[in-house]
Amino acid sequence: MERQSVPQTTIQRLPAYLRCLLQAQEQRMPVVNSVELAEMCGTNAAQVRKDLSYLGELGTRGIGYDVKALIAHISSVLGITERRRAAVIGYGRFGGALLGYSGFAERGFEIVAVVDADPAKVGTLVQTPSGEIAVSAIDDLERVMQEAGVEIAILATPASVTQGMADRLVAAGVRAILNLAPVRLVVPEGIAVRQVCLSTDLQVLSFHLAQNAQHGPQGADEQE
Repeated sequence: MERQSVPQTTIQRLPAYLRCLLQAQEQRMPVVNSVELAEMCGTNAAQVRKDLSYLGELGTRGIGYDVKALIAHISSVLGITERRRAAVIGYGRFGGALLGYSGFAERGFEIVAVVDADPAKVGTLVQTPSGEIAVSAIDDLERVMQEAGVEIAILATPASVTQGMADRLVAAGVRAILNLAPVRLVVPEGIAVRQVCLSTDLQVLSFHLAQNAQHGPQGADEQE
């Protein structure tokens, strides 16, 4: 299977399928069909079948998908069958909250470095699901990224410095960035960037509230 043949919109839905399959596994469901998986994920069966068809011949007509096998396959496609080394850039309230999130370790991501520009925070020991880490100085960013073998950087920095941090991370060899700042990053080709903007999502929710007030609740829970 060619990884490039999977549409980006499908790739964005794969983590949701994986989460639902893990829930099915916890409920001791050995097999799940497209209707059941769609109900768990909040989509429709046709979309599930279409998305999974990009990954190969996975199900059995009239029976469904083997839950354990599909978990393994989607995990392989997402590249999380091996540990991914990640760093948090910015040890403020947002960055600090991320360090306590157990979901990183559960999904195969290990926080191996924390970097901040505040001299008062440098050297502070912080607890992560993988153990304690000392906060490193921003001046040592490149060295820390290389020595820790960081693959993914999580940018929790002020908007004004985010692009500069991204430039330094790319120069240090980091090839994937999760950006939490409300800034659109410009990076070289081949660098993967995902943007998480809470203010945008809140504005979308506000839109639905406004629509509900005018027209009732229809469509307020629609998902892409």
